[in-house]
Formats: sequence, C-alpha cells, structure tokens
Amino acid sequence: MALKRVNFNIYSGQLIAIMGPSGSGKTTLLNMIGLLDRPSKGKIYFDGVDVSRLDDKALANLRNTKLGFVFQTFNLINRLTVFENIELPLIPRGIPRGERAKMVLEALTKVGGEEGWLRKKPNQLSGGQQQRVAIARAIVGNPVVLLADEPTGNLDRASAKLVVETFLNLNKAGHTVVVVTHDPEVANCMDKIYVIRDGEIIGEFPAKKSESLISKG
Repeated sequence: MALKRVNFNIYSGQLIAIMGPSGSGKTTLLNMIGLLDRPSKGKIYFDGVDVSRLDDKALANLRNTKLGFVFQTFNLINRLTVFENIELPLIPRGIPRGERAKMVLEALTKVGGEEGWLRKKPNQLSGGQQQRVAIARAIVGNPVVLLADEPTGNLDRASAKLVVETFLNLNKAGHTVVVVTHDPEVANCMDKIYVIRDGEIIGEFPAKKSESLISKG
C-alpha cells in the first residue's frame, strides 16, 4: 500500500504503536521509518539529516548503527546458534570477538533470556524465547530506535505479555520504540497510537493503559 500525505514525527524516547487493517500501509510506513524503503516523493529526516538523499552504503550503515528491527516471524537463522544470531549485527563493525561476547550476553540478559540459550539453535526454543532472542539481536548494537512489526503476532498471551514488558523496559532504558500491531491490547501498552488506513494516517490518540495487555494480566 502506497503512503499518501504522511507527515509523521517520532521524537527521542517515545513509545509508539501503529495500528490499521491489513493492507492499510502499516508495514510500508515502518519500512520508511526503518530506512528499508525510499520515498518516491517527499523526504525522510533522521536526527535532522535528509536521509532520503543518502546512498545505499550510507543507509545500510545508519540502519546497522542506529536502528534495531524485530519481526513477527523472528527471522532467526536456524543453522546458527543463539549466540551467533545475536552477534550478527556486530560483525560488520569490526568489534573484537571478546567484546562481542560480552555485548551478546548483556543484550540477552536485558530481554530476560538465559545464558544457557546461547549454545542452542533457535528451533530448540519456544516461540516466546525465540522472539526475545530476536529482540536481543535488535538491541545488541545499542540502537537509538527499535522497530517491531507485529512482534506478538505468533505468540500466546503469556509470551506476548513478556515481549511487551521487554519493550517497555527497553523504552525506560532510553530506546525509542515503534510497534506495528493489530492487537489493541498491545497498542494500549504504548504511550501514543497512530491509526493508518488506505495509506494515510487518519488519527493519533493517547493509549488507554487500563485496556492494555499488561493491565489485564
């Protein structure tokens, strides 16, 4: 779905949900925010810089150092261990292996993971555990912004609650968090909700914390 007349600002430290029906443009908007797609018209600014004019190499570097991505299907590589999956974003940076190991363990600990997972393959973990590994991979390089596309879509309620609590804790630690979701209970865990339909943002609302997944237990 093409985006139309979108004027959208995200500020440091925000906790945002993007909602809308299937095919409304939610993922397209998230891909624009994440610098995965270029606009055919208009501009995208990141930290005051018009990034829509950067070349592919510069965009890739910006994504690798400033942004973290979490997906509904986890996107983990099953032939690699959990350690190797989390480590992947650090390798292009030339960080020594010993320091990478410390960063991997720290990231996994932040999301409530266990050190014993590191030698396992992703398919040896539950869905909720795999999603926490995916979040650890997203934050291992200490990104400014964390972007999540339907991160609870494949999880049971208990696992979804743990994942949402992880995002809330990461936000308290200083990460800006943007979550695309169909689930109003997940959206209401955020601070602000944007609603998109037919490629346009049709409204923005404060979240109703009393109707959130966390408050309902």
